[in-house]
Amino acid sequence: MEAKDLQYFKEILTKQLKELLAHGDSTVVGMQGDEENFPDPTDRASHETDRSFTLRIRDREHKLIKKIKKTLDRMEEGTFGICDSCGEEITIERLKARPVTTECIECKTKAEARERALGI
Repeated sequence: MEAKDLQYFKEILTKQLKELLAHGDSTVVGMQGDEENFPDPTDRASHETDRSFTLRIRDREHKLIKKIKKTLDRMEEGTFGICDSCGEEITIERLKARPVTTECIECKTKAEARERALGI
């Protein structure tokens, strides 16, 4: 992979990481003062549903943060853009679609087919 491509992905991932971290901090602060009493059980249930949904989103974002950090580490190690399964280069198009990927499209397609066959 060329240095300019590597720099391009590093900038994208670094920006995304900063946004996710800032967003997560604002959620924690927002939920700390969230102890309201709702006399109506329906209002309370709606509030709890919203809170649960927000926490699920944050959990997914947390997992993405870990993947971004691992990808940035891979860049430092020189293994970014190399498929973990077959060792071939991952196409730029695939990396643009999903910069944190660790598998080329062929290997990922095969893995997903195995998962479907096994019911995972």
